Amino acid sequence: MIQLLLLASPFGGAQQNNDPYFWLHLASLAWIVFLVYWLVSARKLKAVKRREPLGERLVQICIMAAAYVLMFNDQAGRGWLRTRFLPDSAAIGCAGVALTFLGVSFAIWARRHLGENWSATVTVKEGHELIRSGPYRRIRHPIYTGMLLGFAGSAIALGEYRGLIALALATANLYAKARKEEGFLTREFGEAFEEHKRHTGMFLPNLT
Repeated sequence: MIQLLLLASPFGGAQQNNDPYFWLHLASLAWIVFLVYWLVSARKLKAVKRREPLGERLVQICIMAAAYVLMFNDQAGRGWLRTRFLPDSAAIGCAGVALTFLGVSFAIWARRHLGENWSATVTVKEGHELIRSGPYRRIRHPIYTGMLLGFAGSAIALGEYRGLIALALATANLYAKARKEEGFLTREFGEAFEEHKRHTGMFLPNLT
């Protein structure tokens, strides 16, 4: 996946003047930073106490991989999938890039705040803590919020319907994963997590 994004980046030899996907390629730089940070930060984590089945995890990986390929592979899609839903303009492209970087930055902040409790899979860690500060004060899954914001920005930078399909795939996948995580956390923390749910939104902040 990192190789795919590198090939889709401006450093793959594309130039703005002759590259129809210049803004998407620029947005892909945010995702490269995201993936590099994920690899580095995964080196120090708590031991796993309970984990989702491997088969379910593989399904999630396949869906996210399909979303990334559909979004960032210049050759992906045929027919109406490659039709534009937004005009090809620098202002829209720049807005999409900015939104992508904003979303990815938010996801990295949330990941950093979660610390050693984080896992790429749905798990409960040994000595798992229920984090309720920082971005988790109003949102239960701020990493996914940032990722979806980044996907939305990338879809705008792309401007084609395949970007919307990729965003829909990512949204459905992360929603299902979030629901599964909440089941794990409810069993682990009981009323403490239920009380946390009453004061937070899943992906959007609860301001009440």
